[in-house]
Amino acid sequence: MIVPVRRSLALAASRGCRQLRLARAVPSALRPTAHRLCAAPYSTTPIRRQNAFHTQLEGARPSAIPSSVETPSQPQTLTEKIIQRYSVGLAPGKKVKAGDYVTLKPEACMTHDNTWPVATKFMAIGASKIHDNKQVIFTLDHDVQNKSEANLKKYAKIEEFAGKHGVTFYPAGRGIGHQIMVEEGYAWPGTVAVASDSHSNMYGGVGCLGTPVVRTDAASIWATGRTWWQIPPIAKVTLTGILPPGVTGKDVIVALCGLFNNDDVLNHAIEFTGDGLKSIPVDDRLAIANMTTEWGALSGLFPIDSVLEGWLRGKATTSAMFNPDAAQGKFTHERINDLVKNQLTADPGATYAKSLYLNLSTLSPFVAGPNSVKVATPLKDLEAQDIKVDKAYLVSCTNSRASDIAQAAKVFRDAAADGTTPKIADGVKFYIAAASTLEQQAAEEAGDWQVLLDAGAIQLPAGCGPCIGLGTGLLEPGENGISASNRNFKGRMGSTDAKAYLASPEVVAASALKGKIAGPGWYQKPEGVEKVIIGEGSGNFELDKAISIEDALDKLIAQAEGIISNAEKDISGEDAAAPAAEEETLTDVLPGFPEKVEGEIVFCDADNINTDGIYPGKYTYQDNVPVEKMAEVCMENYDTSFGSVARAGDILVAGFNFGCGSSREQAATSILAKQIPLVVAGSFGNIFSRNSINNALMGVEVPRLVERLRETFKDAEKAATRRTGWKFVWDVRRSKVTVTEGEGGKTWSQKVGELPPNVQEIIARGGLEKWVKHEISA
Repeated sequence: MIVPVRRSLALAASRGCRQLRLARAVPSALRPTAHRLCAAPYSTTPIRRQNAFHTQLEGARPSAIPSSVETPSQPQTLTEKIIQRYSVGLAPGKKVKAGDYVTLKPEACMTHDNTWPVATKFMAIGASKIHDNKQVIFTLDHDVQNKSEANLKKYAKIEEFAGKHGVTFYPAGRGIGHQIMVEEGYAWPGTVAVASDSHSNMYGGVGCLGTPVVRTDAASIWATGRTWWQIPPIAKVTLTGILPPGVTGKDVIVALCGLFNNDDVLNHAIEFTGDGLKSIPVDDRLAIANMTTEWGALSGLFPIDSVLEGWLRGKATTSAMFNPDAAQGKFTHERINDLVKNQLTADPGATYAKSLYLNLSTLSPFVAGPNSVKVATPLKDLEAQDIKVDKAYLVSCTNSRASDIAQAAKVFRDAAADGTTPKIADGVKFYIAAASTLEQQAAEEAGDWQVLLDAGAIQLPAGCGPCIGLGTGLLEPGENGISASNRNFKGRMGSTDAKAYLASPEVVAASALKGKIAGPGWYQKPEGVEKVIIGEGSGNFELDKAISIEDALDKLIAQAEGIISNAEKDISGEDAAAPAAEEETLTDVLPGFPEKVEGEIVFCDADNINTDGIYPGKYTYQDNVPVEKMAEVCMENYDTSFGSVARAGDILVAGFNFGCGSSREQAATSILAKQIPLVVAGSFGNIFSRNSINNALMGVEVPRLVERLRETFKDAEKAATRRTGWKFVWDVRRSKVTVTEGEGGKTWSQKVGELPPNVQEIIARGGLEKWVKHEISA
């Protein structure tokens, strides 16, 4: 009697939900030879060992291998559709979805100054040939001002390695890797492109699913053409209205980071949608996608729409006019025609983990900081504070394209008197570096570059430079800086005693001109606008109401299912013993992996401790840093006393979103160098988690522990790093942690996520590099 009732209820529910869903409506010497595309079509090949990562092989946990029995009409998001195309080894008929582990064969994989460490890993695993040299791109862009013998020797080795393996190579000074990926067409709409750099998200600005990988992943891609990836939860961000004059894409993403600042999209893939996209040109989309990294996301994908098509057509026309080999290039009208004809879009009814919206019409210029992207303030509020500016920066892959340089130049042109370009304010240094030589050339031809130089700007080579804390112009103690770049973490752009703000190119230029944080006065508040309108949902009241009804219905169905399930257990005589048995379920512990990890807790009481805080950027691109030195500088930018407080064997406990920021592997390896075997946090940044596993650093998320530590020590003297006297034990076999709150204190335990054998295997072998080496030699 009960089973037919359940089926009837489920059928009625599915019909109701479906009805609701249906209601939703360069100079030639620097330009490499063009390469063919290496598109990876949707594969229906059964899983084979040579095509699958460990989570898809025998012995993997069932949760890591989602069922291949899917309804053919399963709606997919745009992210899922693109990943579908680039996943290999899928079961026949399998449609990928958020949460799935896939073996990913990206269209392109870029490495930059970290190419040699990747090459070292590549050779160490026993690989001698790059699997597909058309898939790999090298760009030297980070430490381009460094003319030391050691750096020049490293650059030479990378170029020699590229030549040996036939890899496309861009030398130092040609531009920032992410810009090159876009302007040269490696990041193509509807494809997957990865880079061993956290700002790979930028490719989403041209409809390419860009996401970061770490160095070990890059070595795996070189050797096999593939790596592993778990499709993250997907968030839909709807942009309504229209950008007012004087408001830019930089203001959009600064506002999103600062107004949705409770980790709303942490470790999500973002898809942008909405009628407001028509007012956002591609260069602004690139800036927004670029800084979805700072927002906490793993990708920031814009649709393939008419705005993007117009940009692509412009590139194709220019290429046809000035490049005799244009027909063999990446930007051709024929290729764009095919892209438009077979345009990828999200399916109606596709499932999103969350939906957010921002009304662009209500937005004004915003500034992030100081020293945090989560603090965003309307420009007018900071202007009133007369905040002195010592250094200004028009640099980085975020905002130093020709269009950005033009806006900065317009500020000075508008302020000109009698045709004379005004100078920057006394005591201010204004640094400019184009995103690439092609962008600089365009700015020079327009006269914009010279306007900035005439005003007193200091020219730097096309590259990352101050944005990553390298080269000329870094912030000194006590200084204030304002930058058009993407990160203003404490200490990233120089001294930890300096303050860094982020803003649009025109606000940076106006601030340099006036000597304080200021705008050019282009923005005029629309009548009736009193505040920025943001929220959850789509911004469409009727649609959001329908979705709310559907969510309520889903909850009622779930409750009914629970009642029915309990009734069935009563009838069948089942008792409550099952949960107790489940409590005792044991995880297999592989040889070489410890059954228990324990130690005294050292507590770093802060959320969002980023990779710059864990391992300073000034050491990131120094190869062969001794282990002792790595241990010494570990957490230096977060707390200079960490080295003397923390001891070998401690359990490091930190707040939420630990390890956010860049993809540097040293954030994990420096903690290991400090002989700390385990990091516990309220939550981890995704890239840090990936780096930890790949480098054999263990990590566990225990939010309750963070809350207990904060509650216990809230009245104690403030300490960035604190020895607690608490003991922590992680029982891997029982997936349980036990905490003893000091001598004579209470002891409590709780279950934690299981560490499956396939992940244990990577850690037990000393990381992914050694795991791949073992697999190759097996």
